[in-house]
Amino acid sequence: MYTKDIQKMFHQFILSPLAAALLLLSCNTFSGKTVERKPLESPEVVFGKLDTATFAAGCFWCEEAIFEGLKGVKDAVSGYSGGHTQNPTYEEVCSHTTGHAETVQLYYDPSLISYQTLLEVYFVGQDPTQVNGQGPDHGDSYRSVIFYRNDTERSLAETYIKQLNDSGKYDQPIAVRLEPLTIFYPAEDYHQDYERNHPENAYVQRVSIPRINKVKTAFPQLLK
Repeated sequence: MYTKDIQKMFHQFILSPLAAALLLLSCNTFSGKTVERKPLESPEVVFGKLDTATFAAGCFWCEEAIFEGLKGVKDAVSGYSGGHTQNPTYEEVCSHTTGHAETVQLYYDPSLISYQTLLEVYFVGQDPTQVNGQGPDHGDSYRSVIFYRNDTERSLAETYIKQLNDSGKYDQPIAVRLEPLTIFYPAEDYHQDYERNHPENAYVQRVSIPRINKVKTAFPQLLK
């Protein structure tokens, strides 16, 4: 993990090819000191105006940016879910010992975008056949998971996974897991809106933006 001083140095100078390659090993590149957390639920959620969905698919910097660009998605919060450690830190999750996956929790308006549409975007924004990782990110903290809240979400996900497997679109079977949501921990504040706040970051440029552009190409009608 790099310190803040080293992070500033990387931001100030053009990266060498070797340095850029090292940065692409995973989104586990920079750490921060703040432990502030974004609020989990807005008044719109509390009073039933928004629904909630929770997905994991590799680095949460990528997933958050993908979903925040969609019409009807009020907010996407990066965090951790699916594990056994209470109130995990980023460093603990990256050690692959907590059972948690890097996750995004979405707050969306179901009158503008459906859960089914979110599922379709979710699968396009990743390689759903990659086991325990996405691209350069490897380990169970980067596994792809649909965290369902109820039987409706589970049924929609199961049906769509079967449809994709039967379609012949992929050479390998879908590796996305289905797990009931038990708890979601929002990530540290410096992870929120990371792609937007750090467009110069090598990982963002080489990994996040191509994933985002893939979704933009597939779903131009859904973009804000």
